[in-house]
Amino acid sequence: MGFIPVFILTVLFFVMMFGIGFILNMLMKTTWFPAYLFVLIILPVVVYSIWDRSAMSLWEHLSSFHFVDYLTGVAGLAGAILSGWTIQKLRFGGYKMF
Repeated sequence: MGFIPVFILTVLFFVMMFGIGFILNMLMKTTWFPAYLFVLIILPVVVYSIWDRSAMSLWEHLSSFHFVDYLTGVAGLAGAILSGWTIQKLRFGGYKMF
């Protein structure tokens, strides 16, 4: 893949997870729920859904991912964590809505 599509994909995943995490934090009055959700539910479901279990083991499957796949996952996780950090700072700043 070229640099521009990888950059757009990374930014897209970051912004998407930040937005979803921010909205979930506002509605559920939690701080770190989206980050936990991303690590405990979303990543394993994605890995399991595209895994060809008849052909390879778990470690072979994880090593078959490319740098772009890991980069988008890290960008999504960073967006989820940053949304929790942002909500926490807004609450400490006195905003009751968040």
